[in-house]
Amino acid sequence: MLQFLLFIGALLFMEVVAWFTHKYVMHGFLWVLHKDHHMTHSKRFEKNDFFALMFALPSFLLMFFGAKAEFDFRFWIGLGIATYGILYFIFHDLLYHQRIKLFSQDKNKYFRTVVKAHGDHHAGKKNYGFLFMFPWKYFNIEFKH
Repeated sequence: MLQFLLFIGALLFMEVVAWFTHKYVMHGFLWVLHKDHHMTHSKRFEKNDFFALMFALPSFLLMFFGAKAEFDFRFWIGLGIATYGILYFIFHDLLYHQRIKLFSQDKNKYFRTVVKAHGDHHAGKKNYGFLFMFPWKYFNIEFKH
């Protein structure tokens, strides 16, 4: 049970970390790495992709050393961080930006809500969360099919 709570806690905490990092780091002093993400281009990769590596490194290290220590608490925290990264990739890169066309954006109300909130962020509104830290008003928006 403790492992599950560590995993879920790390996963949920990563949304707070992602919000903070997005607002104060990506749109702050590391804008130089994030700005190409807000520009129209045909490049396959962006400087912004370095942020994925920055988040992946502590996750990998926690899982690696936690596994070596008989899957102690570090492993479960690292797994929570990694799971958040996978979910972020699915929602952000596959669903919203369609970097690889695997998912439709309009079949699920939650998916449409995440897409709308992130679209507004790219349009200049100040939404910095992603999986659940965005204005909940988006759940009440009517979507056209």
